[in-house]
Amino acid sequence: MNRRVLIVDDEREIAELIEIYLRNEGYETEIAFDGEQALEAYGKAAFDLVILDIMMPKMDGLEVCRRLRRDHAVPILMVSAKAEDMDKIMGLMTGADDYMIKPFNPLELIARVRSLIRRSYQYNPVATAQSQEREGLVLGALTIDKASYTAAVEGKALNLTSTEFGILYLLASNPGRVFSAEEIFQQVWKEKYFESNNTVMVHISKLRDKLEQELGDKLIVTVWGVGYKIEG
Repeated sequence: MNRRVLIVDDEREIAELIEIYLRNEGYETEIAFDGEQALEAYGKAAFDLVILDIMMPKMDGLEVCRRLRRDHAVPILMVSAKAEDMDKIMGLMTGADDYMIKPFNPLELIARVRSLIRRSYQYNPVATAQSQEREGLVLGALTIDKASYTAAVEGKALNLTSTEFGILYLLASNPGRVFSAEEIFQQVWKEKYFESNNTVMVHISKLRDKLEQELGDKLIVTVWGVGYKIEG
């Protein structure tokens, strides 16, 4: 089955160019030209990924991202002409899984789309064999189920993105082991790590906040100068 991508951008030429490249790679696409259209489209159909511009009329991409994240773990690739580090951090903190700066190389966009969808389905039981055995982890009040792509605290489900779940599952599967930001990025994102990349830090921060809100204490520990771990 072809993967479906929702393209959200008020610049028609850019949206249609992205659509051409995606369709040439076999993806099914739909275009929304503002934030309200995007939410309406997502409410009517399922998508495997959303490509989301930030600066749009009626409702900007950050607000669209916030609303999607309330109920959905769909991968979100944010695109924007805003190139400052704080703009990227804001996009990731809002819930985006990745961030690209305009103008971008369409081939790099395709590569990132593939990576995000692959990573999402890696932890999604719909994309794995239906007969796969359930892989569950229990850490005190926290339960993590890779097969159903869920994590819960005392039965209350955590609203995690696919990236956050991937990080949590990696750390929880190796209690006591310290993972550097580079190791986490390479194992979860399946891409080459660049030294100036702060993506892991941002996602760890959001994941930690969600866990602490429900658990009441720190689960993910920072080992300064080394990386991150979950205690055994």
